[in-house]
Amino acid sequence: MTHLPLVIEPEQLAAHLGDPNLLVIDLSSAENYAAGHIPGAINVNPQRLLRGEAPVPNKLPSMEQLSALFSEVGLKPEHQVVVYDDQKGPWAGRMIWTLAIAGHNQASFLNGQFAGWTAAGQTIETQANLPTPTSFNAEYDTNLVVDIPWILSHLDNGDLCVWDARGGDEYRGEKITNAQVGGHIPGAKLLEWTDLLEAGPVPRLRDQDSLRQLLADAGIDAGKTIITHCQTHRRSGLTWLVGRWLGLDDIRCYDGSWFEWGNTPDLPVER
Repeated sequence: MTHLPLVIEPEQLAAHLGDPNLLVIDLSSAENYAAGHIPGAINVNPQRLLRGEAPVPNKLPSMEQLSALFSEVGLKPEHQVVVYDDQKGPWAGRMIWTLAIAGHNQASFLNGQFAGWTAAGQTIETQANLPTPTSFNAEYDTNLVVDIPWILSHLDNGDLCVWDARGGDEYRGEKITNAQVGGHIPGAKLLEWTDLLEAGPVPRLRDQDSLRQLLADAGIDAGKTIITHCQTHRRSGLTWLVGRWLGLDDIRCYDGSWFEWGNTPDLPVER
């Protein structure tokens, strides 16, 4: 099938339903999936996108874990993957980032998620779809993820921009969740993930011109290496996706996010 763009509309997906090279992944809860989903969609628990090991369970899974996951869902190199969730898009963004790290770049984000699909009057089904397993070998792309040593070594060189996707109260250290300290990475720019969405019940992304202006107003320099994070790298899955959609040359994710930074002694913090 023809490769689809990174962000697609319901009508674009509907035109390809039934194509053998299309794989639709639904990251909704099991209950929401059972209540209705896009025809042919495979339900995946988004917790599978987390390593699940102490001390930072939200980190990227091992390549062995990802190989097992993508083999279970039946992923093939020729597949065009389309992803959606029931939380306005952050899990879908993280899935597309994870696929890219694992070596599969043919993935699209459904604009508006499942709410957008139903609002467009598209067909749904309730019958569960069981994939035919494959043998997928994940390949690690280290250019899409960074860790604490990498950030510390680049923090003062002028070529790095940290995009904090959390809420303003978290950024300022007024709200602290599962961390020893609150605040933000020095120099980080605040642009909350929900600001990237249009107002209303359907979580559509704002148009690209509006998004570029939001980034510019927040001080996020498209010419620098951009690192995005939140508390557990769920919300920043969407900010990474938007950065990619806007054509940012070098946007990466700090998967440890504030859960790791805020619990690691002696790291620099601003408030």
